[in-house]
Amino acid sequence: MLKKYFLFRAATLFIMLFACTTAFAFSPERLVRDARTQIGKTLFYDPSYVRLSYPMGDISIIRGVCTDVVIRALRHQGIDLQQLVHEDMRKNFRLYPNSQRWGLKKPDANIDHRRVLNLQRYFERRGYTVTDRVFLPGDIVTWNLRPQVEHIGIVSDRKNSSGQRPLIIHNIGLGTREEDMLHDFTITGHYRIAQKAN
Repeated sequence: MLKKYFLFRAATLFIMLFACTTAFAFSPERLVRDARTQIGKTLFYDPSYVRLSYPMGDISIIRGVCTDVVIRALRHQGIDLQQLVHEDMRKNFRLYPNSQRWGLKKPDANIDHRRVLNLQRYFERRGYTVTDRVFLPGDIVTWNLRPQVEHIGIVSDRKNSSGQRPLIIHNIGLGTREEDMLHDFTITGHYRIAQKAN
């Protein structure tokens, strides 16, 4: 009887701890740190279509696109955009721009999460949109570089030399970098992941 009691208590404690870690898993400060660790590791911009394992599929850290910076940083906190976007698209495919933009008829777990427009739609559907134009560390921003060329990056906890603007951690073509470019292009989206992200 005593053994059953201790097993019950241990199981209850485990469930409570798991619930706490999943409910309060997201840290914007950690997102910035984890994105920054990619600097010097992701050296090339490579938009090639690649078949990925699922979930948690990735290409070599030495290469990637802008979305990979966000995807990789979030995975350190147990947030897998590959799986989350794919599952949402399976249920709500018509709400995503795939059929209009790329002519796709069904979700593709190899590429959907690596497209800026899909991440924008997913973040919007999760209620992460920010409209106050105050950019905090760990926020995610999207831009239009030119027609039909979208970009995404993470707001840093560091500022530019004048102290006026936060830097952005992103891969715009030369690997992952931390740069002063927040207002270099037209901002199309601003997102803040909720503390209870999972």
